[in-house]
Amino acid sequence: MWTAGAALALLSVFAMLMYLGAAAHARHRAAAAADLAALGAAARVTHGAGNACEAAALVARRMNADLRSCQVRGWDVLVTVRVAAGVPLGDIGGAGAATARARAGPVETLR
Repeated sequence: MWTAGAALALLSVFAMLMYLGAAAHARHRAAAAADLAALGAAARVTHGAGNACEAAALVARRMNADLRSCQVRGWDVLVTVRVAAGVPLGDIGGAGAATARARAGPVETLR
């Protein structure tokens, strides 16, 4: 009986660690996808907002992320992406995806 309880406790701890690791991995992937999508869009902002957001969507899709929003404000581009966590047990407690935002544009010089 004690052995079964100990095994169950170890499996529970292992499952929790696996779940937290998958969530952290998804968060890092989302941040990278948002950064690269914003940079890709900023490179195309001179061709119009539509082209910039198309570039952001392409980069996000190639990084296995969903582009949630893309806004062009002047020369700046703001993007939001979502990445599935890939947890084996599915979306437990609504934490099955990570969202990240990024902004890219020219650097303003300070005087």
